[in-house]
Amino acid sequence: MRDHNEDSLLASRNTYLVADGLGGHAKGEVASQAVVAAFHAESHTDWLTPDGLNRALEQASRVIAQASGDAGRAPGSTVVGVGLAAQSGLPYWMIFNVGDSRAYMLRSGKLQQISVDHSRVQAVLDAGGQASSAARNVITRAIGAGLPSPVLADQWLMPAAVGDRVMLCSDGLSTEVSDQLIAATLLAFSEPQEAADELVRAALNAGGRDNVTVVVVDAIAVVGNSDTLSVSEDTLGGLPLGVEEQSTLPDGEALWPSDGDRVKGI
Repeated sequence: MRDHNEDSLLASRNTYLVADGLGGHAKGEVASQAVVAAFHAESHTDWLTPDGLNRALEQASRVIAQASGDAGRAPGSTVVGVGLAAQSGLPYWMIFNVGDSRAYMLRSGKLQQISVDHSRVQAVLDAGGQASSAARNVITRAIGAGLPSPVLADQWLMPAAVGDRVMLCSDGLSTEVSDQLIAATLLAFSEPQEAADELVRAALNAGGRDNVTVVVVDAIAVVGNSDTLSVSEDTLGGLPLGVEEQSTLPDGEALWPSDGDRVKGI
């Protein structure tokens, strides 16, 4: 495990995300925190919108560019997230990613990787080739890192259904733990916190040398005509951290009423 944590995470009013900093030393941490700050600035709205997503990416790009003024490797960050969105008054998941941090969906007992890595390995595989180990850590899209700006995120809009479980992770998990073990763990642990804990533990037991950050978000109720969604969310990063929030999301009302939030650290 690295002696400093370049991962950052956000659990806000309308968005959950993991950002994996690039650049080494303190630079990666600065970049991932810039991503979190930019998305937090958009969390005053009830729902995450495509415009809000793009504003956050543009703001993060500007801040990271300003941190790139000195000599050396330009800092950057990946991001993977899930936003709470509305379409015709109905709740949807808006899943997005830049880089090789991943989003998975567990629905009806089946695990699906939603995001597609922006990496040299993925590009070679898409072309029908065999990727070398040297290409393993080369990403082709990031926020900052000397790559073209503004960056565009891949996006997926999916209707929310009761029982959905979304798992977000940095590559510290996905490079060490197979999809089969991820699926088995998410199925074995009903509590999001326990699932997140176990996934991080599995990555560390596999000899992981990178930071590992996992966010698990459950849809625990979709009520009436599906215009209300309750979610339960837990996270575990480089330090032990548990967050648990439950609330309802009626169309046109606040996502996280202040009298309904519950936050718990472990």
